[in-house]
Amino acid sequence: MPASFDITAAVRKALSGGGTLREVRMFGGIGFMLNGNLASMASKRGLLVRVGKERLDQALAQPGARPMIMRGRPMEGYAFIDTPDLTEGAGKALLKLTLAFVQTLPRKASGTKSARTKRKTKTKGK
Repeated sequence: MPASFDITAAVRKALSGGGTLREVRMFGGIGFMLNGNLASMASKRGLLVRVGKERLDQALAQPGARPMIMRGRPMEGYAFIDTPDLTEGAGKALLKLTLAFVQTLPRKASGTKSARTKRKTKTKGK
């Protein structure tokens, strides 16, 4: 059963006044980058929010919220709500926490890449 409201539109509205908002296709949904930092992701599966370690307990207190697990490990500071469990009230509360946290992060310059560098692979015979 889908959420009773448009998740993508709710995220767009909640984050629109917080700075430079950019939408990026990722993980089968739409990632919302606020000032260059991932803030949230909306998909048909549910809503991912970045609330930070300090606000994670508040986020998990929302009905249906759970820690985000990726590759068997929890992603610190992220919460997820499956679409059937997502209510408009919980979504708005989580997005408020998201906006408050992401606005504390330093703005990333557009076009910057992650600090990680690709490993060079050795080729045989060289």
